[in-house]
Amino acid sequence: MEETWRWFGPLDDIRLEEIRQTGATGIVTALHEIPYGEVWPEEAIRARQAMIAAAGLRWSVVESLPVHEDVKRGSGDLGRIFANYRESLRNLGRCGIRTVCYNFMPVVDWTRTDLAYPMPTGAVALRFDAVRQAAFDVLMLRRPGAEADHPPAVIAVARDWLARAGDAEQATLLNAIMAGLPGAYDRYDIPGMRRMLESYRGIDAAALKSHLARFLREVVPVAEEAGIALCMHPDDPPRPIFGLPRIVSNRQDLADLVAMVPSRANGITFCTGSLGAGVANDVPAMAREFAPHTAFLHLRNVTKEADGSFHEADHLGGDVDMPAVIAAFLEEAARRRAAGRGDADLPFRPDHGHVLLSDAGRRTHPGYTLIGRLRGLAELRGVIAGLGYRAA
Repeated sequence: MEETWRWFGPLDDIRLEEIRQTGATGIVTALHEIPYGEVWPEEAIRARQAMIAAAGLRWSVVESLPVHEDVKRGSGDLGRIFANYRESLRNLGRCGIRTVCYNFMPVVDWTRTDLAYPMPTGAVALRFDAVRQAAFDVLMLRRPGAEADHPPAVIAVARDWLARAGDAEQATLLNAIMAGLPGAYDRYDIPGMRRMLESYRGIDAAALKSHLARFLREVVPVAEEAGIALCMHPDDPPRPIFGLPRIVSNRQDLADLVAMVPSRANGITFCTGSLGAGVANDVPAMAREFAPHTAFLHLRNVTKEADGSFHEADHLGGDVDMPAVIAAFLEEAARRRAAGRGDADLPFRPDHGHVLLSDAGRRTHPGYTLIGRLRGLAELRGVIAGLGYRAA
């Protein structure tokens, strides 16, 4: 399995030279400066590749080649958007990049309510708090129908929280929710968020899945020609949020995804944290079932609570049996290697590290610390080495 590291480009506070010292060999990044729906020019891709190569690393995975909101809504100038996406894939293929991660979450990407949740050790983690989520959705955003999506007991506590929260705390909550778009162009204030939600009126899970199927039919054949594996990231959290449908949250959703356009070019980014936040998800079983369709791994862990809250745990802590998951993918890598396939060295990255030691004070994207992720990588590396030794 290939050790990779997410890097947000030249403006990332973590330098490529630091990443090289982690032992990771592959970079996971994107051309975040290019607006959604526009073409990624070949010269821009090659320039970023050269920057990465100069540090002794390689651009292993694109994360993400974003899907425009119009595609998810099934509206607007889709012919142009699909054509641009196909051209970007062709350009990436010409540059030798073979793995492209994307997601199909409407409006917001991963969602957290607290970017500085204190752990018992003194570390700082990301957290999704059901009470603060209800406070934002029902009381700050005032989304029509929101009360039906939150238990009455949670809403009651949310009202108490909001009564005590000042403007600064409310602004911090909004910022936390928007932080899940780490490379995106758009950030929303509350009126902007309301407008975006209104644009999805009438789009339920079935409609969103139909829009996804159309997108895949439009782009997967070109990904095949370019030698690229497209791999969709699951929903985070894996449940409807802000009244928006989420359609890649559980075992059935993953099965539906790979069945829409059967192809090695239509695959999965298997994220243990996103799937692990789903109460009914058996993550090791899902890993075993969908390993043949997986092109990229996000390895992190979460600890869930009864009210739907969860926080980012240590990589080998939390509710997900990480060694069992890794074992499933090591077995899949061995099968691919035995079949002579070129995609046997599955790329994985440590995801959403805690704020540890000198991470504090650095201007890194939430969850994308240096030492916190380095600890996670070291732990994952140890599991991989141990399982490999046992199998030898």
